[in-house]
Amino acid sequence: GGVGKTTLAQLVYIDKRVDEWFDIKAWVCVSEEFDAFRVTKTILEEITSICDSSQNLNQLQLKLKEKLLGKKFLFVLDDVWNEKYVDWEELRSPFCFGAKNSKIVVTTRNESVASIMRTVPTYHLNILSDEDCWGLFAKHAFVDTSPSMHPNLIATSEAMVKRCRGLPLAL
Repeated sequence: GGVGKTTLAQLVYIDKRVDEWFDIKAWVCVSEEFDAFRVTKTILEEITSICDSSQNLNQLQLKLKEKLLGKKFLFVLDDVWNEKYVDWEELRSPFCFGAKNSKIVVTTRNESVASIMRTVPTYHLNILSDEDCWGLFAKHAFVDTSPSMHPNLIATSEAMVKRCRGLPLAL
């Protein structure tokens, strides 16, 4: 982790053009424990702003289906680890009722999770080059000055940047 998948998804999610394009948006942090009930409940609560007391996945999915009917939605499923296609199938059944051009963005560090989704080709984020790492670090560490104005900090700073191994979130 740490290459910026969630950050990139957040930047897309909060963009005004995205708000204008989609009728409904929801963000769910999935993490290691994939639970179709919890994910469905979170989506439903986010799009209705109502805490739902349903204790049954089918009830939740029927409610979600009603809310999605004919609506163009964007859902972000962040940090998905689960590799079981059957779990994805269980979750996605109400999504079919949304309007054309609805989208689901999935962030994952696992290539097999991406392939299980059976969607568009994955978009890989690469680590930063040494030059880009240094630039990002210097921008934050030296704020309005040049690193050359702090020669006593250059060696230590370069060592810190090297330890981050190209991961922007480590900087």
